[in-house]
Amino acid sequence: MHRVVVLALEGVYPFELSIPFRIFGSALSESGEPLYEVLTCGIDRGSVRTSADFNVAVEHGAEVIPTADTLVIPPFACGPTEVRDWLPAPLAEALAGVRPGTRMVSICTASYVLAAAGLLDGRSATTHWNETEHFQRMFPRVKVDPDVLFVEDGDMYTAAGVAAGIDLSMHLLRLDHGSEVANRVARLCVVPPWREGGQAQYIEHPVPEPDAATTSATRVWALEHLHRPLSLAELAGHARMSVRTFSRRFRNEVGMTPGRWLTRQRVEYARRLLETTDWPVDHVADRSGFGTAASLRQHLVATIGVPPMTYRHTFRAAERVPAGAR
Repeated sequence: MHRVVVLALEGVYPFELSIPFRIFGSALSESGEPLYEVLTCGIDRGSVRTSADFNVAVEHGAEVIPTADTLVIPPFACGPTEVRDWLPAPLAEALAGVRPGTRMVSICTASYVLAAAGLLDGRSATTHWNETEHFQRMFPRVKVDPDVLFVEDGDMYTAAGVAAGIDLSMHLLRLDHGSEVANRVARLCVVPPWREGGQAQYIEHPVPEPDAATTSATRVWALEHLHRPLSLAELAGHARMSVRTFSRRFRNEVGMTPGRWLTRQRVEYARRLLETTDWPVDHVADRSGFGTAASLRQHLVATIGVPPMTYRHTFRAAERVPAGAR
């Protein structure tokens, strides 16, 4: 059985600490057997201070780290000051015990730990959007992507802030056991199997003046017209902007280009139709604006990794999960 070890460091954030057990611990085989063993440890066993007004008691110390197939490091309260602050000697010693080939996962600013240990040198990674500039200055050998929810680079996986740890955990679950198991866990945990866009949509932007033009009305209008072709020029015209201005404002507000957003909305609408109707795939493709079943299949596979009929079968299989398991 795949063992996930979660390392709780002093000042750990409780929400992020709970993510691995909630996601991986909910993954069951068709016969109801757990697919993962999830252990939480500290550098030493015993009480670990959290960032909240309580401590957590862990039964394991760093001795279980060498047994991990996946090691997850949640974020903890540590002001981003010096490299040595992120990798004190006891932590460095604990990480030295990681077996080669172990999947290393950081959530939010725990990416500082992996970077301080030199594990991200020459690799792509991300961290919370509020810290990406500082992170890049502090670790110039790391290729920082500030816009995404998570990054996979070999056996190193880094998630952006807070709930992006859920996104990355769902991604790992899908890699390990496929979409059917991932979708079932997503429904049990009431989280999306995947989330649209990247960090850009969460970055704080100046609030526009009441009379400032935004793309929100055009997005609503586009959702009502997904069944027909929509060009960038037509979207910009609806918003009464030039194509250049519309594209820039759209990306600032949504975190992706209009074309990519439109494709994602068509995929989402097609998913809902596959879930809730018995319409033939050709009809679903037409209603969602893809035109042909081949086009729908291509986009669905590119986005979620499965063709339409497999997705429909998977969703309905997930619906048959016994109510008591929820």
